[in-house]
Amino acid sequence: MIETDSAAIEQCAKLLTDKKLTIAFAESATAGSLSAAFSKLPDAGSFLKGGLVCYDACLKEDILGVPDTLIKQYSPESTEVTRAMALGLKKWMQADVYVAITGLTRSGGSESKVKPVGTMFYCLVQNDRIYSCNECFHGNEDAIISQTIEQISKSIVKFLTSKN
Repeated sequence: MIETDSAAIEQCAKLLTDKKLTIAFAESATAGSLSAAFSKLPDAGSFLKGGLVCYDACLKEDILGVPDTLIKQYSPESTEVTRAMALGLKKWMQADVYVAITGLTRSGGSESKVKPVGTMFYCLVQNDRIYSCNECFHGNEDAIISQTIEQISKSIVKFLTSKN
């Protein structure tokens, strides 16, 4: 079962609410867990627009418009594909902040010595501002997803409170 640090998510939700901002998610590796975590908060309807789960690469291409050449060149779990997912989400949902996530929660993807299981990629977009990050987490699949959700929540707070 996926357990998350509610304090980080609650802080993020409070900031979104205080700034009157909405958020939308394009999820691959987290398969809806990020959207679900945010949906459980009070007043989620005031800031959460929704999420798309595009677990398979063909959905990243067909729904979010990620070029297959990008997937072939960098793999479905990469900074470049995650950024394209976040930008592609704009055509499906109107929100103030877009978040995309891909990664390797278990073996069987594009893992390698430089990109081991636990490597997660996420991208935040607000207007013309884009922040991309990748981090490596440890533990089983649920632990990796929980750590990712917590880190993304903290990153959204930093992103929305930074000047640049």
